[in-house]
Amino acid sequence: MIKKVFFVNGMKCGMCKAKVEKALTGIDGVESAVANLDAANVEVSFDETKVAPEAMADAVDDAGFELVNE
Repeated sequence: MIKKVFFVNGMKCGMCKAKVEKALTGIDGVESAVANLDAANVEVSFDETKVAPEAMADAVDDAGFELVNE
């Protein structure tokens, strides 16, 4: 497992935070996702052999937000 912090565009409230976390934790290979509204980011613990950052970005996009993978 690795931990990585991604910026998230579009999070404005607690409901947004919950949607981002739910979108990420619903992916096989993601152990945890903790979003931070003030920092506009999310810390994700994931198995890099099971899930790629692109798949996480797609899931967050589907939830209505943009995951920035730098």
